[in-house]
Amino acid sequence: MAASSSIAIDWDEVTAEATDILSRYLRIDTSNPPGREEAAARFLAEILRGEGIGEIQFYDAGGEGRVSMSARLAGDGSKRPLILLNHMDVVPAEASAWEEPPFSGAVKEGVIWGRGALDMKGMGVMELMAVLLVHRHGVAQRRDIVFLAAADEEMGGEHGIEFLDRNHPEVLDAEYVLNEGGWGSTEAFGVRRPTFNCSVGEKGPVWLNLKTEGRSGHGSVPHGDNALERLVEALARIQAWERPTTILPEVEQYFRSLYEGGILSEEPTPAFIEGMAQDNILVRAITSDTISVTTCQAGRKHNVIPATAEATLDCRLLPGHDAGAFTDQVRKVIDDPRVTVEEVFSSGTVASPVQTELFGIMEEVVREHVEEALVLPSVSAAFTDSRPFRRRGITAYGFMPILVEPLEAATIHGHNERISVQNVRLGTQILFEVVSRICA
Repeated sequence: MAASSSIAIDWDEVTAEATDILSRYLRIDTSNPPGREEAAARFLAEILRGEGIGEIQFYDAGGEGRVSMSARLAGDGSKRPLILLNHMDVVPAEASAWEEPPFSGAVKEGVIWGRGALDMKGMGVMELMAVLLVHRHGVAQRRDIVFLAAADEEMGGEHGIEFLDRNHPEVLDAEYVLNEGGWGSTEAFGVRRPTFNCSVGEKGPVWLNLKTEGRSGHGSVPHGDNALERLVEALARIQAWERPTTILPEVEQYFRSLYEGGILSEEPTPAFIEGMAQDNILVRAITSDTISVTTCQAGRKHNVIPATAEATLDCRLLPGHDAGAFTDQVRKVIDDPRVTVEEVFSSGTVASPVQTELFGIMEEVVREHVEEALVLPSVSAAFTDSRPFRRRGITAYGFMPILVEPLEAATIHGHNERISVQNVRLGTQILFEVVSRICA
């Protein structure tokens, strides 16, 4: 069996192969809703089977194409598995606003276009290539490598990772998980220096429905029992609620690393970080529990007072913060028994440790490829499918080893999502080395 450092790989050839696979993968429309990920799962499985990797399983979460898939490359079993986790669904795209059709997989001037190029079919293909290369070159494995492509991440995972957690927990057994949640950037806080974020934790979602009822009537005769007015007052109290700044150890270490790397000019004391949070929405998002009002519905006609009004809140809590306690706080802030607050979805976890063999290997490999880069432990403001693993005490990292410009990162869930062929190459190289070394 070969060691990864002794393997001669034609990276031009590998990059061309990965580019072709990603281009074809992006043409499979897995917009969620409705998802219909089965076509994507079978596409990936066909590639794996074509390489002689036959230990493949499909997991149907109740019909309508909500299918997840796993493939296992067996090691000698002396260490617990490594899971390469990705999701196949993507958010919808407004085609008329794109320069290239969002499901074309167009490759032009060294760039691959399509919904999911960054979130996260691109990473899925890098993980796929890592599995294929380990298999092709007979890399020694002390642990199984599990390629796990999940459905329904963009809608909370009820038909994907949460379904697997409930019904197929054996699939989630691992020592380490690599997933989305952190990526590399060409600059940080206005300083041009490559940084690779490794998400060791993430904020937990708490989705709330607010609802109130009143008395209908003619708009010309206000009567004081207007459901919409009551809801607006409740939302105003929510918006005025100042939640405290909390600097988690992982966040403190993130800013400490930026300071030691010369990106921050001042020592990141709590006062300094709190000051940054006042001016930077991203810093605010990782140092406090946040609330976004996302929908509001009431009324049908200009001259009719509505009898009901509803709104939804997308709340994100810092790792370790309790969803139930937070929801109770929301009720106290609203302070109106006629406004009901219903929790429709919540999921939270503690962070994974930073001092691990895998984190050290990631730092080592990144600096071999990008010598001046910083590898930063971070907390993601978004949630991912890493949640059930962290709930089980499994170390899960969000690590997409590419370097994107800020304008490219802004295309995630936006228009013109794309990834450069150069980043596909960099990500595949780094991921292959990381996988090889942690499994060797």
